[in-house]
Amino acid sequence: MIKWHEERVLPFNIEVIWRLFEIESLPRIMPNVIETKVLDKKDGVVGTTYEQKYKEGKRIETYIVEDLEYENTPQKKHNKIGFTLAKAFDIQASFTLIKQSENETRFIYKGQNVGLNFLGKTLLKLGGQKNNQKVVDDFMDRVEKEAMVEDQS
Repeated sequence: MIKWHEERVLPFNIEVIWRLFEIESLPRIMPNVIETKVLDKKDGVVGTTYEQKYKEGKRIETYIVEDLEYENTPQKKHNKIGFTLAKAFDIQASFTLIKQSENETRFIYKGQNVGLNFLGKTLLKLGGQKNNQKVVDDFMDRVEKEAMVEDQS
């Protein structure tokens, strides 16, 4: 199992960053996610499911994402998702934004990736914590970069 927990204070309004997590903006912060389709929308968001397509090289993986937790207040935005990838990994990730001031937001990205079978466990060991940390850092950097673009539009 690999776990991560990163925090960063971004010099942008909470609403500017939160817009990046809307379905139509996801490709900006998750360029490998090439399609997201709502399958079953629930009141209050929790339990909503989506079909997502992820492109890695020439391969495209399709999987179902479920909203596990959701909060959207002026002070705090939070979404926790879960999905099973390629029958080998159980992945959960949460994105939390906490308003520090009008132009400062704490961005918290947490998650875990659990190998479900021999292949999944082996691939996690081979990929390792260091490689996972690079993926996490790249994601945080992309959110920060896109928030800057969003803030200027």
